[in-house]
Amino acid sequence: MSRNTKTNILIKNTVILGDFIILNILFLIYNYAYDGCIYNNDTSFIKSLFTANMSMAVAQYFFSTIVHLRRSTPEKVLRQVTLLVLVQGLVEYFMAEMVYIYNGYTQPNIIFILQFTFILYIGIILSRYVERWIIKFYRRSGHNIRQVLFIGSDNSIRSLFSYLANDPSMGYHIAGYYSDKKIENCPDKLNYLGTTQKLEEIITSETTTHIADDIYCCLPVEDYEKIKNVMRYCNNNVVHFYYIPAISQKIGHTFRLEAVGETMVFANHVEPLMKPLNKFIKRFFDIVMSLFVLTFVAIIIPFVALIIKIQSPGPIFFSQLRTGLNGENFKCYKFRSMHVNKDADLVQATEHDPRKFAFGNFMRKSNIDELPQFFNVLIGNMSIVGPRPHMLHHTDVYRKLIDTYMIRHFVKPGITGWAQVTGFRGETKELWQMEGRVKRDIWYIENWTIWLDLLIIWKTAKQMIVHDEKAY
Repeated sequence: MSRNTKTNILIKNTVILGDFIILNILFLIYNYAYDGCIYNNDTSFIKSLFTANMSMAVAQYFFSTIVHLRRSTPEKVLRQVTLLVLVQGLVEYFMAEMVYIYNGYTQPNIIFILQFTFILYIGIILSRYVERWIIKFYRRSGHNIRQVLFIGSDNSIRSLFSYLANDPSMGYHIAGYYSDKKIENCPDKLNYLGTTQKLEEIITSETTTHIADDIYCCLPVEDYEKIKNVMRYCNNNVVHFYYIPAISQKIGHTFRLEAVGETMVFANHVEPLMKPLNKFIKRFFDIVMSLFVLTFVAIIIPFVALIIKIQSPGPIFFSQLRTGLNGENFKCYKFRSMHVNKDADLVQATEHDPRKFAFGNFMRKSNIDELPQFFNVLIGNMSIVGPRPHMLHHTDVYRKLIDTYMIRHFVKPGITGWAQVTGFRGETKELWQMEGRVKRDIWYIENWTIWLDLLIIWKTAKQMIVHDEKAY
C-alpha cells in the first residue's frame, strides 16, 4: 500500500472519528438544553446515546466521508453529508420504533429526533468546511502528493494539466509528458520528458522505477501497442491508468463519453437534465421553493410598492421579453428599479446608471428586485438556478460573436447561476466577460446535480449578506 493511500485512509478515519465526537458533544448539549431523549417515558441518557451512535455507525457504513478525495467538489461533499445525516436520523427513529414494539411503552420522541438531526446536520456541515480547509493546507504544504504523468500531445492534456496543477490544494505534482511531438502553446511548467520510445524503454526495463501514481494517456488508437504496454506497466506497478480519446486536437472540441443502451458513444455536450428523474427533481424543488418564497414576497409587496411609487412614477413591476428554454421568448418579471426609460430593452445597467433611483439601487444590490421571478419559476418558464436570461437584443448580438452562446438555452434560465457566483455577474463591457459567462453556463448544464444547485443557492445567499461589487 502506498504512503499516499495510507495517508488518505488516515484522513478518512480521522474525519469519521470527528463525526462521532461531534455527534456525542451535540447530543450531550441538546439533551441538557432540551431535557429530553430519543424515547418518551424513558429518560435514560445512556440508552439514547447508544441508539444515536449505533445509527451513526450504520450511516457511516453507507455514506462515509469523501472529503479526503482529491476531486471531491463542494456539492459532492454536501450530498454525502446530507445522505449521511438523513440515514442516521431514519435509523435512529426505526431503532426507537423497534424498542417501542418490543417494550410497548417507550414511543419514539419524534420532535427530539427531528430537531437533533437538524442540529447534527449543521454541525457536520460546518466541520466539513474546516476539514476541507485543513486538508487543502496540508497538501498545499507539500504533503500527501500524487505524481502525475501525461502521454501524448492532444490539446486536452493542456486543459487537464491546468485543472490538476493550478490548485496546489488538490495535491498533484505533474512530472511532465512524453510525446513524439510537443504540445502547442504548452504551459511553461509542463515539462517535455522525451519521445514515447524513450518512455517504452523506461517501462520495459528490468530496473523499472516508480514514475507516477496516475498516468493519463492520450495517444491515437493506431498506437494501440504502445497503449497496451503502458497499461501493462500500470497494472504491474499499481498505477492508475486513464485514457483520453485523442480527437479534440483534430475536431477542436472536447467530447464526452455517454452510454446509449450498451454502446458507448462520444457526445459534444452531456445534459444531465435530459433524464426524466433529474427533470422531476429539479422541477419539484423549484415548485416547493417558489411557493415558500412567494408567500414572503406577498407580504412585502405593499411596502416595496409604496417606496417605488414615492421615488419614481410608473408601474411597480417591470416585465421584459427575454430568451429562455430552447431559444423561446418569455416575459421575465422584476420589481422596477429604474425610472421608466426607452433604453430598457437595449442597454445594460451600469454601476452609476442615472436611470436607477435610490431604492431601486438598493434592491439591485440586495437582489430584492429579482424576487418576482419566483413567479416565473412557479409557472415554469424559469428555474431557481440556471443561466441568467438575457435581453433579446443581447441574444441577437452575442449569438453571432460566440459560437457556443445558444447552448446556454438547452435548459431553463435561472434567477441565479454558476456564472453569477463565480465572478461573472453584472455588466459585460468586453467580449471576454460574456465568453467567460457562457463557458460557466455550459459547465453548469453539463455538470448539473441538485447538490450543485444547493451550493449555488448558498453562495447567492452569502452574496446578499456580503455585498458583491458587481451587483448594480
